Amino acid sequence: MTTAFARLQGELATVLDQSSIDVEYVAPPVDGRPVPGEIARAARAVVRTVVLAYVAQPDVRRVRIAWDCDGTNLLLEVRNDGLHACDTETLTQQLSGRVHTLRGSISFESTAGWGSRVSIAIPLDPPPARADEQLLAGLNRREREVLGYLAYGKRNKDIAASLNIGESTVKFHVASILKKLEVKTRGEAGAVGMKAGIRAS
Repeated sequence: MTTAFARLQGELATVLDQSSIDVEYVAPPVDGRPVPGEIARAARAVVRTVVLAYVAQPDVRRVRIAWDCDGTNLLLEVRNDGLHACDTETLTQQLSGRVHTLRGSISFESTAGWGSRVSIAIPLDPPPARADEQLLAGLNRREREVLGYLAYGKRNKDIAASLNIGESTVKFHVASILKKLEVKTRGEAGAVGMKAGIRAS
């Protein structure tokens, strides 16, 4: 985490070089958890975005950047002392895609005359894989196609016509799908496919 924070300082030095803004860096604890590369890159990017938005405000003289960890999340906070409220709507549009992709959250505080603060929490651990996702990973391309039709309740004859394959081939794929998904009926298999968002093309 400290390495990623140091890189952020280096990147911001070039951005703030022509600026008269005073920047305070509050480094994360030295013994904090390591941050996966993808999360470190995203964290630096979102902080840069916030800082650039703050620099664009003519009345901002001071910015405070802090990184921390609560054990499970990387916590980012960027404050300014601007007299005018920050454009949180634009910042939300700029930040939300990257932060939400990483299952993070953003909160804003912006009060005219007092300054603005952006707080971001990004989980450091990937979400636990659901059992049905692990089972679906065992299906090949054709089995996924057949499962998409099962999700719509299609009969073997209809599936065969849609995929231009023999009905006996469809029966073979359905049997394989039931086995791999560890279900007993094609209805149960279709429900798993529907839940996972697999649809017939």
